[in-house]
Amino acid sequence: MAVAAVVFDLDGVLVDSEVIWNEVKRELTVEAGGRWRDDAPRQMMGMSSGEWSRYLHDQLAVPLPPAEIDAAVVARVAERYRRRLPLLPGAAAAVERLAARWPLGLASSSNREIIDLVLEAGGLARWFTTSVSSEEVGRGKPAPDVYLEAVRRLGVAPTEAAAIEDSSNGILAARAAGMRVIALPNPDYPPSAEALDAADVVLASLDELTTEVVFPAFRG
Repeated sequence: MAVAAVVFDLDGVLVDSEVIWNEVKRELTVEAGGRWRDDAPRQMMGMSSGEWSRYLHDQLAVPLPPAEIDAAVVARVAERYRRRLPLLPGAAAAVERLAARWPLGLASSSNREIIDLVLEAGGLARWFTTSVSSEEVGRGKPAPDVYLEAVRRLGVAPTEAAAIEDSSNGILAARAAGMRVIALPNPDYPPSAEALDAADVVLASLDELTTEVVFPAFRG
């Protein structure tokens, strides 16, 4: 079946942000008297804001209500982004390249405030028809909810859409949604072998993300 739309992940695909999020979560945990764990970043990958804020409260013993944890982390991340947006090399060109052929959506675990900040500050907003935060759906990745909502808003079936992902949970979420999955492995938190096996294509960089990769039958 032909590809009728493309849905990008945000963190690790368009912005080099996973390290920033984890630094901020660690800072808050330590400052508040919680107990940070080295496996926390991988445990939280793909979680919605409601899920990771509860994780910090329940598993890392941060003595603040989850809603306050969420707000504090998002405020710190936003402040860092306003100082310097960590847009990945080739991100803008890849988005523009695919937007010339397909309507684009974005399906992210980031909060709505962060999604809007990145799209505006990075000059990307004009290329996206819709964007969905996992805080706006029932479950975070690896559940397919955020991808299913993105393709619903785009007006296409999941089997008619391709997803661009970097993490294990993201790849598995897109696969569970029934989409074509293109993986751009995150070098800081590389996907598992199981997740990579679930991808249709594995790329080394955004420069390799072409229309032919998204839909092999397309020849310009």
